[in-house]
Amino acid sequence: MKANIHPDYHEVNIIMTDGTEFKTRSCMGKAGETLRLDIDPKSHPAWTGQQRIVDTGGQVAKFNKKFASIGTRKK
Repeated sequence: MKANIHPDYHEVNIIMTDGTEFKTRSCMGKAGETLRLDIDPKSHPAWTGQQRIVDTGGQVAKFNKKFASIGTRKK
């Protein structure tokens, strides 16, 4: 391996959607930073079998507004 080309690999805190926390190692951010998950295996429909819309910052509304006219005919 070449020296001095790899990112710093350090410990970070992860907070799941239900509030549980754990530590892991990552290249993200700086040592000791916290990552809050919006979707994780406890809330994702692929694992839970339940559909729900997670609207963080109005993203769903923004999408609907942007693409509302698609599929309508203009004469």
